[in-house]
Amino acid sequence: MRSNSLLILRLFRFGWLGLCLWFAAAIQAAPVSTPWLSDPKHPPVETRFVLTGQTDPSQGTVAGYLEVRLAKGWKTYWRSPGEGGVAPTMNWQDSANLRDLSWHWPAPERYDVLGVETIGYAGDVIFPMTLTVEDFSQPVILLANLSLSSCSTVCVITDYPVDLSFIPSELQPSGPEVSRYAQAMSLVPAAPAAPESVRAIWDTQQQQLQVTLTSPQGWQEPDAFIDGDTDAVKDSSFAKPSVQIDGNTLTAVFRVSSWFGEPDLSGQSVRLTVKDQAMLAEYPVQVEAGVIQSATQTSVLVMFGLALVGGLILNIMPCVLPVLGMKLSTVLTAEHQEKRQIRWQFLASSGGIVSAFWLIALVLGVLKFSGQVIGWGIQFQSAGFLALMAGMTLIFGANMLGLFEIRLPSGLSTWLGTRNGNGYSGHFAQGMFATFLATPCSAPFLGTAVAFALAGSYLQLAWIFTGLGLGMALPWIVIAVFPSLVRLFPKPGAWMGKMKVVFGLMMLATTVWLLTLLSPHWPIWTLWLTGLVAVAGILWRSVRVYGGKSVGVLSSVFLLGGAAVLLMGSMTADRWATPLPPELEWQPLSVQAIDQAVAQGNTVFVDVTADWCITCKANKIRVLLQQPVYDALQQPGMVRIRGDWTIPNDTVTSYLQSYGRFGVPFNIVYGPAAPEGIPLPVIYTSEQVMQAIEQAKGEAEHG
Repeated sequence: MRSNSLLILRLFRFGWLGLCLWFAAAIQAAPVSTPWLSDPKHPPVETRFVLTGQTDPSQGTVAGYLEVRLAKGWKTYWRSPGEGGVAPTMNWQDSANLRDLSWHWPAPERYDVLGVETIGYAGDVIFPMTLTVEDFSQPVILLANLSLSSCSTVCVITDYPVDLSFIPSELQPSGPEVSRYAQAMSLVPAAPAAPESVRAIWDTQQQQLQVTLTSPQGWQEPDAFIDGDTDAVKDSSFAKPSVQIDGNTLTAVFRVSSWFGEPDLSGQSVRLTVKDQAMLAEYPVQVEAGVIQSATQTSVLVMFGLALVGGLILNIMPCVLPVLGMKLSTVLTAEHQEKRQIRWQFLASSGGIVSAFWLIALVLGVLKFSGQVIGWGIQFQSAGFLALMAGMTLIFGANMLGLFEIRLPSGLSTWLGTRNGNGYSGHFAQGMFATFLATPCSAPFLGTAVAFALAGSYLQLAWIFTGLGLGMALPWIVIAVFPSLVRLFPKPGAWMGKMKVVFGLMMLATTVWLLTLLSPHWPIWTLWLTGLVAVAGILWRSVRVYGGKSVGVLSSVFLLGGAAVLLMGSMTADRWATPLPPELEWQPLSVQAIDQAVAQGNTVFVDVTADWCITCKANKIRVLLQQPVYDALQQPGMVRIRGDWTIPNDTVTSYLQSYGRFGVPFNIVYGPAAPEGIPLPVIYTSEQVMQAIEQAKGEAEHG
């Protein structure tokens, strides 16, 4: 009995000793840090100062970091905050036994806040710091005031008192904090072991700084930042650069401005920070005076040419087809008019087209300035715009069917007549209407030009959209310059009335399509009620204009003919046509899902689309639902991901803009041999899709 008691007592002593040793080790390795600091007047921000326990007595240094937590939508700034904002600072002059406190700045991101570009961080950010002490064996008292600026739609500067005491020689590394410090340091740009060739040229006349950098591994999606320690550099603001890549050489051109007049950077020392998918580096550069032979102007001219071609192609896209009836009537009725009248009518139509593009550019510019989402066709995400367009197409369609005629007030008609107006305002309105109806279509060359415009300056935005307007208006401008061309068109006759009926019905079909696009915005019963009211109104007006008997007979013919066509089609479809296969199932768009699928060796086909995008529908019917693409998308190892941009979606918008795209459709294929993706053209073929899939899989290299 006694021996058992002794055994239990010994076990208890050993257990207690082990617990004490473990507790002492845990206490010794615990990190030294301040509590989380916050200001009740500004709760979106929390911060703390942490020591990792890592020391270097030979250098007299202690490792630590400042951690900042930012609520969603809030951002803080880099050491050079950009056009707005204030860099965080820490005043530690009241500290004891502390010689220096050095910040290490992680690579920043660019943000647009109310049209002003800022440079900084969002979410949880860690700033690694190095403390240099006077005496390693004596206590260090860190008494500092952290001044931190944070912004969302408003900017707030908040002060946080940092109070921390420790003895450097008694610090022990804390595993989790050492790991977090190392991870944060990996995001800090540093000078490469083998410096690449880098050069900076300052052009005083253009007020631009051009930096060229050559890297052996080449470039993928680089971004560059300029800052420095001299007053001339600190007082200057460097806009987002225009980047050109030629082989392994990167050329970045920065527009430079200053609140203190025209800056002069010749002879100044600057820091060039470059970040890319496989690169994070910082270079000291001495700026030389010189003249920049910029490729920007050439790019603008090239994009303007693409805009002209893209706008011209819009005339034959299906989005504009319902408006062709109005255009055709304009051309055919112009034959017996004077050349002067013909010229001014077509110039008015051209002016309407160009003015509509200017109006779109103005709205996009305002949205861009306010920090909102911008893109080609985004107005079709608005219920108000869809309802307005549905009402307009209904009115124009009924007008072309002869159900009523839009007339100006007599006083206004007299005023226009006395000034030889001849209804030019109507031609102007036709041009604007055709443009607005064309925006859900993407044409070849148009997407490239629009992306350049939306990513560039406001002047470039206006310039490119002017090119789009002139391109779409080009056929009417040609007739305005050469009015005699109208004699080449068919002579007016009874066939014109029949064509107006056809185009009127097409316009009404467009109204139905626009109403279906309202389904994500309005309750279904509201759409059905609106449609029934519109049908009843058209039938009532048709009876008043053409008589009940004619309308009844025509309606019966249409109903019986339609039923017969459907019946015959269902009975003979397998003989004359191949019906479309069932719609495939798609995963919702997620960058994480794409990366995970590619990491597992799968091939990913991404389709970014919208219900209002006519080009998207054409691509699906012509290619995605046809062989061999339909079967290829169902093969083992194939992942289908779709982004729906029918209504505003921040995830889809961010994804598009990460590839420099501002509209749909956008299709891209990822795979083990193409982890960065292979973008497809706006209008693609089955061969292009199959080639991209094989290339992404890696089969193109082996087969």
